Amino acid sequence: MPGYFIIQINITNPENYKDYIAQVTPIVNKFGGEYLIRGGKSENVEGNWPYERTVVLKFPSFDIAKKWHNSEEYKPIRKIREENSEGNAIIIEGN
Repeated sequence: MPGYFIIQINITNPENYKDYIAQVTPIVNKFGGEYLIRGGKSENVEGNWPYERTVVLKFPSFDIAKKWHNSEEYKPIRKIREENSEGNAIIIEGN
């Protein structure tokens, strides 16, 4: 079963966040990940959704998604995201 990384974020420093965008895709690809959603137009239709950006990545499995997120290659890039945005992230097994 595939694993999904889903993140909802507000970018707090757009200039520095560009470094994250420029560096993250090759590492996602290395772990067999693909972008299903990367921002885009959205409309809150129920509840409270205080985030301007949603990203969904699909990996071959839940375990591979976790390996990507915890990998030595991603750690310094993840730090760029964490320092220049705020939000919630989850790794979930799906179909």
